[in-house]
Formats: sequence, C-alpha cells, structure tokens
Amino acid sequence: MTITDAPAERRPARPRIVRTVLIWLLALPAAAWFVMRAFGLETSVLIMLVAFTPYVAAWSSIPFLLALVTRRWAAAALSGLVAFGLAVCVVPRAVPDRDTGPVDGVTLTVMSMNMLFGGASATELVKLIEDNDVDVLAVQEYNERSRAALKAAGLEALLPYNQLAPEWGASGSGIYSRHPMSEQASRRGAGGMQQAHATLQVPGIGPVYVESVHPLAPAHPSMLDGWAVDLRDQVAADPHGMPRILLGDFNATLDHKLVRDLIATGYRDAAATTGKGLIGTWGPYDSDPIPPVTIDHVLVDERIGVDGYEVHGVTKSDHRAIIAGLTLPAAS
Repeated sequence: MTITDAPAERRPARPRIVRTVLIWLLALPAAAWFVMRAFGLETSVLIMLVAFTPYVAAWSSIPFLLALVTRRWAAAALSGLVAFGLAVCVVPRAVPDRDTGPVDGVTLTVMSMNMLFGGASATELVKLIEDNDVDVLAVQEYNERSRAALKAAGLEALLPYNQLAPEWGASGSGIYSRHPMSEQASRRGAGGMQQAHATLQVPGIGPVYVESVHPLAPAHPSMLDGWAVDLRDQVAADPHGMPRILLGDFNATLDHKLVRDLIATGYRDAAATTGKGLIGTWGPYDSDPIPPVTIDHVLVDERIGVDGYEVHGVTKSDHRAIIAGLTLPAAS
C-alpha cells in the first residue's frame, strides 16, 4: 500500500459516521418527547407542544425504520421502544372501548361549541341542534352578540332553559337546556374565564350536574399558571354524588397530565370511548398554519354510557362543534 492510497481507504468510514449521527439526532428528540409525555413533565413552552403528541407518535416510526435499514441496532432498539411507547399513549383513543358504560337508561344528547368571540354561525348551530335532537348546549367565547344571534335563530324555542354569562372577549360562557335547571350559576377561574354550570332536572334520571368548561389558553408564558390552576380546579367526579358532565374547550388534550388526572377521578372521555379521540377540534379552521388538535372534550361520569360522538365544522369559528350521545341510568 502506498501513502497516496491511505486516504482513499479511510473515506468510506466518513459516510457511515454521518449516517449514524443523523439517525441518533432523529431518535433522541422522540425519546425525550416520550419521557415528557409518559411522566407528565410538560412545563413552559412544552405545555403548548405536548398537544401535538399524536403527530410525534406517527413521526417516531421514521427513525426506527431508518435505524433498521442502516443496521444501527442500538438506535433501532431505542427508537422501537419510543415508537411503541408513544403508540401506547395515543392509539387507544382511536380504538372504541369495549366498555362504553351503561346501555340502558335515559338518553341525553349534549353539544359544545367555542364561538370564537361570539362570531360562529348561529344558524348553523341551531340547525345542528335540530338535526341531532340536542338536549344540552354548552358555549364558550360567548357574548351578547352571540346571545342575540342564537335567539334570533330560534335556539330558545328548542332549549328554553339557560344559565348565561356573556362577556366581550373570550371569557363568556353559557349553557342552554331542554330540561329545567336548578342551582345554576357561573364561576370565574383563576385565568379569568367564566364557566357556566347548573343542575339539570331530567325526567326519569334526577339531578345531573353540567358545566361549560373553558380554562385559560396556554398561549403565552404569562398564561401558563392560570391555565394550570383552572384545570386543577375543574370539578372532580363523585361516585357517591349526582352524575356529572363536563364539556367544552379544555384548551388541553388527553396528552396533558392535568386532563388525565381529572379523568382519573372517575370520568370517561366521550371521543376516546368511541374511538374518535384523534379527530381534531381546533385549528387550522381560522387559516392558522397549525395542525388540528383535540382540545374540546365531553367528560362524563363513569356511570354514564356513551352511545356516539360526532364533530362538525361551523362557519366563522376556529373550533368545531362536538356532539355526544349519552345514556344516563334511570332514577331508582
């Protein structure tokens, strides 16, 4: 071998090193994301990013496949575990549960809509209520303009009972019902958002607690504390009390630990229960370049069955309407 031959023989090692480094650079961020999601370590800007976990879960298969093809076995082992772990976190909400709760009892159809500063089409909302025989409507970002528009569209003829807290901006809230209400009020969260709530008197069921949920959005670092306190202050399930239904814009997905902690008190998520938990309910419906995420939810007491779940676009809102068919146990 001559001196001039040596560099030529060493050159092939360089591309191998580059490929190895690139694969690890792809694998390690996904691994860090999985640790964050699995252990609920989201803080600061990560609170906003964790909402996109389903997209990261889909992407995590890429470094795994690349590592397999290039025979980087250590990277393949790590990437495979990460892809599997993220799939365990995400895939169940796309598979209908075997246990959807009671199937015998009294049916109740509920609907939630964030009206985007009151601008969502009232005519389309009322049409959805008519077509789906909705019994309860919860609204967020509700103001006097939306109140007047919904009344003009005929909502109060369909759902004559209400608890309303309209406010300009994004903080207003309301509940409309086909059934009479008692103990109705609205509470303001630490982040400044109103949450209308009431006890419904449903024939054949008895009292049912309903709340229009809307914690502060974690859109800026200054809003994160308010968001966290608002979520922690949501009404926990009470297996010994009246059945409870929380529905609205939670400004959080099932990948946020605070939402999972709330569900663990004794709720079931209607979308995940029916295998529709990955359908986006916010973005990019106002033309923002944001992939859709699922931040609107219907959480129901585990004593309540979930019969169906649908998502519908509504003009002039960046959110979509969510509708859940429920079965509540008959009063004994």
